[in-house]
Amino acid sequence: MRILIEEHCGSFAENKDQARNIRENHIRPVLDSTNDIIVLDFFGVDSSTQSFIHALISGFFQELGEKALERFEFHNCSKAVKSLVATVINYSLE
Repeated sequence: MRILIEEHCGSFAENKDQARNIRENHIRPVLDSTNDIIVLDFFGVDSSTQSFIHALISGFFQELGEKALERFEFHNCSKAVKSLVATVINYSLE
């Protein structure tokens, strides 16, 4: 399943309520009911806040641990977004 973040947030992903909506209405149902890989596609997103990324994925990595790495892929990330995703994943797996 592919989720286009830009469709929900525009070019700057900052709104934690939007992240929560994506998490609960798009990601969680797939994680709970299938074994599909979830592709979070950041095409068109130039930047994000760490709090947005945290609200979007942190809970899954805390719940599933390293198994979450098998369920998520991050595509078309700018350098800034890639760095935030790595930071949040590393923090969540500690």
